[in-house]
Parts: sequence; C-alpha cells; structure tokens
Amino acid sequence: MFKIIPIYKDYLWGGTKLKTAYGKQSDLDIVAESWELSTHPAGTCLIEVNGQKQSLKTYIKEQGKKVLGSKCNVEDEIPILIKLIDAKDNLSVQVHPDDAYAKRYENDLGKTEMWYVLEAEEGAKLVYGFKKDLTPELFEQYIKENTLTEALNFVDVHKGDTFFITPGTMHAIGKGIVIAEIQQSSNVTYRVYDYGRVGADGKPRELHIDKAKQVTKLTKAEESYVAYTMKECEGYSIGVLAECDYFKVQRIDLKSQIHLVADTKSFHALLVTEGSITVKNELEVLSASKGDSIFIPAATGSYQVEGRGEILLSTL
Repeated sequence: MFKIIPIYKDYLWGGTKLKTAYGKQSDLDIVAESWELSTHPAGTCLIEVNGQKQSLKTYIKEQGKKVLGSKCNVEDEIPILIKLIDAKDNLSVQVHPDDAYAKRYENDLGKTEMWYVLEAEEGAKLVYGFKKDLTPELFEQYIKENTLTEALNFVDVHKGDTFFITPGTMHAIGKGIVIAEIQQSSNVTYRVYDYGRVGADGKPRELHIDKAKQVTKLTKAEESYVAYTMKECEGYSIGVLAECDYFKVQRIDLKSQIHLVADTKSFHALLVTEGSITVKNELEVLSASKGDSIFIPAATGSYQVEGRGEILLSTL
C-alpha cells in the first residue's frame, strides 16, 4: 500500500486552498489542481518504495497488470485520473469527446467524469449543459456573438453535491468551488468560451470551436445532480456516488472503522476529504489526513480503515 505523491498544476483560475486546507506542499504560488492518481503523460504521480521516490507508472510496469486488476483494459496505465480542483475563478466552458471521436481525431481516450463538491462558497454555481434545446445554427450563432452564457444551464452548488458528466455535455466549474474529480485518464478538452481571458503569453487562450460543434449535445440538460443515499452500517456509512463502464466511486463516512477487500479485479484508491485515518493490513500501517491519497494494489486482500472522516473510494 502506498501514499501518493501528487502532481500539481498552476492554471490561471486556481487558488491556494489546496495548500492551506488540504495539506498540499508545493513551491507553486497557485495550485489549481492536485493530480492524486495519475499515470498520464501530462503528469505521473510518485510513490515511495523502500524510502525511495519512484514513478507510479514505473512501479506498475515492473509489477505487471496484476497491480491494476483484471478489470483494467490496458497493460501498464491506470485508466482513470483523480484530481482535487480549487476554482478561485471560473473555469472555461468546455466539452469532452467520447472514446470513438477521441481515438479517431486525437489518438487518445474520451472523457467521462464525475465531480464531488468538497467546498462551495455562498452563491457558487457551475455549468451543466444547456437550459433549452439548441439547433446547430443557434449554437454557432451564440458562439459567434459571444453570448453563449445566455443558453447555458447554471446550477447552484453546495458541499456534498455530485455531478456526472458524460462526453458531449457542455460544462464548467464556477468560482468558489473545490471538487474531487474522478475521470477517464484523458486530457482532451475542447474550450468553447473563456470569459475573454489571456494566458501567460498575454494572448487569448485557444478555443476549439470546430471540434466542439462536432461533439456537443445540444439538447436541454436533464437532471444535473446525482441523487445518492448513504447506508448506515456499524462504524461507518457508505453510498455510491457514480458507477459507469470506467469507474465506481463510493463515499465513506467513517465513524470508527471499516473492513475492505482489494480483490483481483481492481486496485483501490482512497482519497481522504475530511478528518484523519489509519489504513492497515497484516504487513503495513499507513496514516493519512485530509487531502491525502493512498493506492492499494489489486489482490492486496483484506485491510482495515480506522479513524473519523470522509473518504472517497475509487475502483475500476
């Protein structure tokens, strides 16, 4: 079992909450994203093996696919990516393609993702699809006239809210929100609207209008929030936040302890979002607190989590 050493990103819309409230240690002034589980080329997490830092990707290559589990459909890559995101300002309005489109035009995977809201300032909102049906012509007109926000579906956001974003859904995290994001391991994003901002080079950030027009769903958004219930058990409560072809994410509210089993089908990824915990099996003991992530290889078997707090458990 390994504590993850994350990768940090300093995008212009980010803040400092991941450093001040989630224990992230970085020389960056802004920490917009903390990649908590990743073997993606744009950022591979590290682990500590026998006192030495090592790439998680290297470890997986050395140990083989058994570390990832039989549900993994690739050889030496983790097919999901887990992030903490601190939006001090609005993110760009964007859309992701599905696997077929991404493979054909980007030689990459599409992106299905979910958001679990950790913090939301009063009045915080995010974008989830459109508030009405659009025709391709009307969609293009909104883009050309720089009035796309008139058609977007803005929803109120509160701590504990969960959103599931399928490919083709226009979306954007709003300012004042901290989320945990679990997604396919893909960095393919088509930016459609960016509030007129400029990048570090002083130029407007690139938009991807043509590709976005090909992949965006133009129908009115259905229910945006994911409804989930927490089942009360002795020592904890648990609920499923999202389950799809790519990942399953469960929220665990830990009151004293829970016994879990990492079988041969999938690794376990634990992200502590509140409190402090201890993870132990017959061979190891790991301590973790708010903001920490632990990777438990497939076939590790039984382990116990003790303490008080909130944990997101992600599996394939």
